[in-house]
Amino acid sequence: MFRGLTAQRLVALFAGGWALLNFPLLALWDRDATLFGLPLFPAALFTVWAALIGALAWVVERGEGAED
Repeated sequence: MFRGLTAQRLVALFAGGWALLNFPLLALWDRDATLFGLPLFPAALFTVWAALIGALAWVVERGEGAED
């Protein structure tokens, strides 16, 4: 069921997203700073979230037929 390069990429993306959205790395962004007028923590959180969604879409749309 979970064979192939796409499945491996999805598992790696899940593990990377889990690590990025977990406490030790999220604590790095918890500062009293702003980015373009927005607080740094929510800006970083939504940027990471959007990047994960973009990477997920790229992996899924690429599919098994376009393996390297």
